[in-house]
Amino acid sequence: MSGQLTDRLRIRRASDDVVVCSPLRLGESFGKRFMGLMGRASLADGEGLYLPTSSIHMFFMRFAIDALFVTAPGADGMRRVVGMREHLPPWRGIVLPVRGAQGVIELPAGTLRAHGVRVGDEVVFEPSGADQPERSAA
Repeated sequence: MSGQLTDRLRIRRASDDVVVCSPLRLGESFGKRFMGLMGRASLADGEGLYLPTSSIHMFFMRFAIDALFVTAPGADGMRRVVGMREHLPPWRGIVLPVRGAQGVIELPAGTLRAHGVRVGDEVVFEPSGADQPERSAA
């Protein structure tokens, strides 16, 4: 996966095909991990940033976010949700590491609640044009 913003990746919950995030930006280089969302005024609805780390910080952030902590992908491509932090305020400081997390997805505040995401859910990163239907949470 590259570090580019792409409208071709999304995050889908496996149990009900709900799309939690689209588009997904990948922050896999050192520079992209370091910068994260610093300097941005906001995230668009549905947009997310994946960082391959188990902890994040909120220094220099201008807006609140939700953070979804996931495992590495299994053989089937599924990642298990091992932690969530909702409505992290800007300038909060360091968000402690989550046990078992191999990555975190930073999302607009309110995303996790709006989509009913819970610890233990399985999600998959996939092309937006995948065969699975896109459904929003009820």
